[in-house]
Amino acid sequence: MGLLKFWKKKDQAPAAEAEAQPEPRALEGLEAEPEAVESAPVPEPMAEAPAPASQAEPATQPVTLPEPPEPGPAEEPPAPPEKKKGLFARLAERLGKTREKISGSIDRLTLGRKIDDELLDELEEVLVTADLGVKTSLELIEGLRGRVRRQELRDAEALKLALRAGIEAVLTKVAPVPSRDHAPHVIMVVGVNGVGKTTTIGKLAHYFTGQGRRVLLGASDTFRAAAAEQLEIWAGRVGCPIVRQKHGADPSAVAYDAVEAAQNRGRDLVIIDTAGRLHTKVNLMEELKKIHRVLGKRLEGAPHEVLLVLDATTGQNALSQAKLFHEAVPLTGLVLTKLDGTAKGGVVVAIAEAMGLPICFVGVGEALEDLRPFDPQEFAAAIF
Repeated sequence: MGLLKFWKKKDQAPAAEAEAQPEPRALEGLEAEPEAVESAPVPEPMAEAPAPASQAEPATQPVTLPEPPEPGPAEEPPAPPEKKKGLFARLAERLGKTREKISGSIDRLTLGRKIDDELLDELEEVLVTADLGVKTSLELIEGLRGRVRRQELRDAEALKLALRAGIEAVLTKVAPVPSRDHAPHVIMVVGVNGVGKTTTIGKLAHYFTGQGRRVLLGASDTFRAAAAEQLEIWAGRVGCPIVRQKHGADPSAVAYDAVEAAQNRGRDLVIIDTAGRLHTKVNLMEELKKIHRVLGKRLEGAPHEVLLVLDATTGQNALSQAKLFHEAVPLTGLVLTKLDGTAKGGVVVAIAEAMGLPICFVGVGEALEDLRPFDPQEFAAAIF
């Protein structure tokens, strides 16, 4: 019996091993098959990759999106948080320095104090240093004095609401933004050196493209080295055509060609870049006048808008720039950049009061979406 058991165990052991061995082989076979499957398709993506790359070169994002379908939807989630947060919330966040200068100062001035003429005198100084301008600040404070005497403003919150209403009134009484229903609608962009004019044009192109407009850019800044190349990069990012000539070409000729190209290609909006120039240089301002005249000869009524780009950090100097540019070419609106980096955001109010021109766009950051149409009520609320 013992020998019988021994021989049975001996026979069962190989059987168990024989049953166990096929499993690793089956696994090896399964592992080998995916390798063959993967290696077969590899040449196909490698062969197809160059073709989409060349087509997607103007817009860099689509290069990564076609590979798997998931990244497309995956890139969208950052946008919903932006929408949930709201444009107003982001504007208020970016105007933090200006809000601290105005609203924060009111809180400190009124802490434990009665609102009287002495406090209003101090508030007037705050408004002037926030670059609302002397004239605008005086008018706003005079309006508050009457309400204080009538005991309508008893605390800081009431004072803020009254000042906010006064600022809104100044910003809303300016000329309206021109309608953009021409085909093509021509926008000429001007400004001094270093205000971020070319970058602003790229962001404007992005904004209008998002509105369904078919944009074309004209590189009439033929003076600054690499200006046309910089604008061409923006055109590639936004996905719109650009008309340019060699360095040193006649800026008026480029503007003329851009409008002609827009008409031939069915583009409904043309944005003309111009060389940055000091507002005190007479000969350069004459060149702007020439571009303006040539555009009018090519298309009646053009340019339909002349936007002056101003750096908000320059404060009251921006106002003197606006006045001199307005004398050279009839401005239709203003674009204020770098509002997120200054406590002098009150210059928006000063310029609107002095020039009577609409603030069409404001820049509150470096992202493409950080250039947005200006809303007087939204701005006044954000700084309080």
